[in-house]
Amino acid sequence: MRIAQLAPLHESVPPGGYGGTERVVSWLTEELVRRKHEVTLFATADSCTAAELVAVVPEGLRPAGVADANGPHLVELALLRARLAQFDVVHSHIDYFALPFRRAGDPPFVHTMHGRIDLPEQRPVYSAFPDEPLVSISDEQRTALPQLDWVATVYHGLPIDDYPFGRGNGDYVLFLGRMSEEKRPHVAIEVARRAGVRLVLAAKIDDSNRAYFEREVQPLLAQPGVDFVGETGPEETIRLLAEARALLFPVDWPEPFGLVMIEAMACGTPVIASRCGSTPEVVADGVTGFVCDDEAALCRALGRIGDLDRAACRRWVAERFSVTCMTDDYETVYRRLRRERVSIRTTSSAFTTGTTSARPRASRTIAPGS
Repeated sequence: MRIAQLAPLHESVPPGGYGGTERVVSWLTEELVRRKHEVTLFATADSCTAAELVAVVPEGLRPAGVADANGPHLVELALLRARLAQFDVVHSHIDYFALPFRRAGDPPFVHTMHGRIDLPEQRPVYSAFPDEPLVSISDEQRTALPQLDWVATVYHGLPIDDYPFGRGNGDYVLFLGRMSEEKRPHVAIEVARRAGVRLVLAAKIDDSNRAYFEREVQPLLAQPGVDFVGETGPEETIRLLAEARALLFPVDWPEPFGLVMIEAMACGTPVIASRCGSTPEVVADGVTGFVCDDEAALCRALGRIGDLDRAACRRWVAERFSVTCMTDDYETVYRRLRRERVSIRTTSSAFTTGTTSARPRASRTIAPGS
């Protein structure tokens, strides 16, 4: 197939540091190329890919300090429009920007929702395009807007060979992610201290979260037991994950997926997570970690890390969250949308010649792994 991948422009593909969506787009793109699809990646000029690269901006918007991301993403869509006839399917990862873009006669689009979709101001945007095919990255994510045209849930998948198995020999548990209130690094610090466990805090600080960091987190760093290492690159991130006794994931928001959870488990590192959003889907409670209802339960779970088999964590990811599984599921989505387009065009042609009385609305249901 001839496939266009529209990447977010906040980071390069793959990102040099933090950037879960861009990392997933990279894994998917490279695996599609390996499977002999003709893939065109619309991304930043400093991206690295075996696909054909259409450079939209010179570098990631976040590292470049570009405050307004709307304009560059509209340029990305304009570049796509100029080449749209070349593609069999377009896969958008750029939030809702591409929802109004498709016209009659265009190849099918599918939109993966990588972020939250539950905010009140988002509801009218998505509701205005009820027939655009959407992919959720967890079943829980779609419950915010169940009436939309969800064609599949496709879990993120990673190349497990890039994540070496670790023995957890470090004397710490790890918090890895954004320094933001909904990710709750301040709770991670408090829980680790109550459990008597050293915490390594590896997190980027965006300007929008700096006030939270200075108010809630920075004062806690003056006390012993917490090492704040800031934002880490890929090699350092994997080392921290492999050597950690556990990943502490005390989120308090409708987590759409949580890529760091499968990265940790791929290294054999169990996950201690709040029961919030996708976490019960991603973590096998009592097998690859513990899904907890409150801070007291998080603290107790840290005392039970030794009950878990690190090899089982890695097997769980290999069986359920590999790049192979993810790409298989997206290929299923692409093929279904292509078949529907052919079917609808054929039916429409027959309608114009008087051989049928109506054009049916396509019904789409694709289960992961189908």
